[in-house]
Amino acid sequence: MPTQLLFTRFLNAHLAGPVDSLLRAFHVQPKYPQMPITNAFAMELLVFLLLLAYFLLVRVSLNVERPGGVQHLAEMTHEFVNEQGEQIIGHGSERFTGYLTALFLFVLISNLMGLIPGLESPTADVVVPLGFALVTFFYYHYHGIRANGFSYIKQFLGPVWWISPLLFPIEIISHCARVLSLTVRLYANMFAGDLLTIAFFSLVPIGIPLVFLGLHLGVAVIQAYVFFLLAAIYLSLAVAHDH
Repeated sequence: MPTQLLFTRFLNAHLAGPVDSLLRAFHVQPKYPQMPITNAFAMELLVFLLLLAYFLLVRVSLNVERPGGVQHLAEMTHEFVNEQGEQIIGHGSERFTGYLTALFLFVLISNLMGLIPGLESPTADVVVPLGFALVTFFYYHYHGIRANGFSYIKQFLGPVWWISPLLFPIEIISHCARVLSLTVRLYANMFAGDLLTIAFFSLVPIGIPLVFLGLHLGVAVIQAYVFFLLAAIYLSLAVAHDH
């Protein structure tokens, strides 16, 4: 039986039955029917609830004359994402600010969860980074088609028509490899960070592990930014009109 976090046990105690029924409706047989909710999913749900509470708090506390700390934080985040979008994507980047902000905050908080005792980083489970990568993959292709129509296919054919049959499968593989790259980069770094922190806490519980906690913090922030940056770059390539 897998080890369950406190929040995971709470969810399984109250929602195991409905979740089992839902999974079986899609012909999925959970390995442990009495605990179908995994730690990774429970942590994702917790991140979602935290972000939902944060955005609601920002909404209800908006004040033009006397902005509070939460509003300042939201404005700083929006300004950061907006500036990065303008630099990378260019004109029209505003319509992607919402997605990029949500993606950056979700990945960042997911990465930082492992620093809190009793919690885990859901991004240390390969399924979670894969989900982020797949959503980003379909998102930028959707907007590429939306921005360029049928001419979007030119991105996969290359500048010279007679080498298009060769370039087309290479480009398809290249775009699919982006999903693998996004997934493995985030998963491997967060898994290694969690593993090192746990190992040193079990060996030397005082002093030295703080160094690895600091390292974990740095890796968590950098990996969230790298994921966000690559998503913005892929969007800029997809919506460009000079394919």
